[in-house]
Amino acid sequence: MAETIAALEGVVVRYPDRATIGPLDLSLAPGDIVALVGPSGAGKSTALRLLAGLETPSEGRVRTTAAGRTAFVFQSPTLMPWADARANVALPLELAGVPKAEARDRAAGALASVGLGGSQHSRPRQLSGGMAMRASLARALVTEPDLLLLDEPFAALDSVTRRRLIEDLHRLWADRSPRPAIVFVTHDVEEAVYLAQRTVVLNATDGRITSMRPTPGSIPRPPEWRADPTCRSAVEALAADLAAAMPGAAA
Repeated sequence: MAETIAALEGVVVRYPDRATIGPLDLSLAPGDIVALVGPSGAGKSTALRLLAGLETPSEGRVRTTAAGRTAFVFQSPTLMPWADARANVALPLELAGVPKAEARDRAAGALASVGLGGSQHSRPRQLSGGMAMRASLARALVTEPDLLLLDEPFAALDSVTRRRLIEDLHRLWADRSPRPAIVFVTHDVEEAVYLAQRTVVLNATDGRITSMRPTPGSIPRPPEWRADPTCRSAVEALAADLAAAMPGAAA
C-alpha cells in the first residue's frame, strides 16, 4: 500500500448557522498534487483547515504524518508590513528556534528560488501583487514542508502572473526530494487541470466529493500544453463535473 501523508476519513463538520459539510474522504500520498474545486460554500477551504489542524471535525478523523511539516498559503500574502521580504520569509524558521542568521540565510535562498533574489530588502508595500505572493510562497517553502496547502493564492492576480506562478510552483515541487504533497483550492477549472495530477469536485449541497478526475500527462507541463487536445478535453470534462455540482443542477 502506498504511503499516506495525510487523509480525511469520514470527516463531517457541523456548523450552527450553515449546512453540514461531509462526510469527506480524501487521501494524499507524498508528491501528490490535488486541486479542490466546487461552488462557494462547498467546503474547499474547510478541507484545507482540517488538513492543517486549524479546524476540528465533528465526526471522523484527520490523519497526518506531516505534523509540524505543513505550510499554508492564504488568498492574500499576509506579510508583515513593517518587515522586509527576507525577514517575512525567515519568520517561521525563527519561530521554530532556528538561529536568526541561519534563518535569514535560508530565507534569502528561498526568495531567490521564486525569483525575488533582488528584492530581499523590499517592504511589502514595494512589491507588486505577484511579487508579494511569491514572497508568501517562499515563506511556505522555506520550512521544506511535506504538505503544502494553498487556498486560492493566485485568484487576485492577472492571468499571465498566475501562469508564471504555477510554473514556478511546478518547478519548485519537481526540484524537491522528497516532493511535497500539494492541495490547491481554485474556482478555475483550467487552472486545476494544468496544476494538478487529479482534481476533486465538491458539491454545493453538503460538500461531498462528487467526482475525482485524474489529469493525464507529466508535471511540469511541456510548453504549449494548454493548447493540447488532451488538456482541452480534460478541461471540458472537469467543467461538466463542476456544473453538475452547482446549486440547482439536475440530479
